Amino acid sequence: MFQLRSVEEKDIDSLYELSKLALFLNLPSDKGLIASKIQSSLQAFNNPFHDLNKNYYIFVLEEISTNKIVGVSMIHAQHGTDDEPHFFLKVSQKEKHSETIQKSFTYKTLKLGIDTDGPTEIGGLILAPSFRGNPHKLGKQLSYIRFLYMAQNPLEFKDTIHCELMPPFNEDKTAPLWESLGRKFMKMDYHKADKLSRTNKEFILNLFPNENIYQELLPQKAQDSIGLVGKDTMPVKRMLERIGFNYTHEVDPFDGGPHYRAKLKDISIVREMFLRRIKAGKKEDFDKVALIEFKNKKHDFFALKLECQIDEQYVYIDNDVLEGLSLEHDFVSGIPF
Repeated sequence: MFQLRSVEEKDIDSLYELSKLALFLNLPSDKGLIASKIQSSLQAFNNPFHDLNKNYYIFVLEEISTNKIVGVSMIHAQHGTDDEPHFFLKVSQKEKHSETIQKSFTYKTLKLGIDTDGPTEIGGLILAPSFRGNPHKLGKQLSYIRFLYMAQNPLEFKDTIHCELMPPFNEDKTAPLWESLGRKFMKMDYHKADKLSRTNKEFILNLFPNENIYQELLPQKAQDSIGLVGKDTMPVKRMLERIGFNYTHEVDPFDGGPHYRAKLKDISIVREMFLRRIKAGKKEDFDKVALIEFKNKKHDFFALKLECQIDEQYVYIDNDVLEGLSLEHDFVSGIPF
């Protein structure tokens, strides 16, 4: 069995090991930065800053029998401020016409955009490889738990939820778009630019071209990668689309990965959140599966994926599960899974 909970200081080594598995800005493979984000998460769950940009919420997935952290996911309450803008490439088209040859052409373009009052961002989802394909759908648990928390606390987040998906990379883990575009203007490799952008985005604004970039001028491999999702990220794309997210026709300026967004109030599982009292029930009557948060004294946030039964007043769960929880009260909230 697995539990989802808010991160704790003792989890730093586990998060560091997980961070080595992915190229995520919001969970960099740097113990010092991870420690800083853990402190931010502890603060956010207990007393969030008025400045939403400072609030990171980190959730971990723990195998109960071994106390092993096997996955992580995150929410950044605001991605994009005056001090740390959100950069993107707008994917558009431009039509041109020649009277001389009596022909019109449509060209695909990219143009740098900046957002200083950005949305809430979900990201940093990593699941240990040996736990992928688990029948308990652990990746889905890690993703959905963020929506449960945002549904419970909408005032702590922006109205719009943003997600950046990973594109396909070259075999050497470089990005085709970066090699054809970013490297030309910034004179550094992908990983160095990626690391620098975690603490300083000035070089993007001052070195990246501000004019329309015609995609036809790029190598075909770079063109084909723009807005494309990598194989490992395809299930995430499908899940986001299923619950209400849409492609924004914007991509990451470094790697060309697509950006997806949805209004928090329009996300299907957010709309379906329930608040009920809990009662012990009979397993044979259970006809639903849900992620349910329980208030206990051990964790700032704690949830389980459970089979259950739900009526207008109660959610019924297995008595053996109830007896193992140190509950502070009998009200719980949850979302369908």
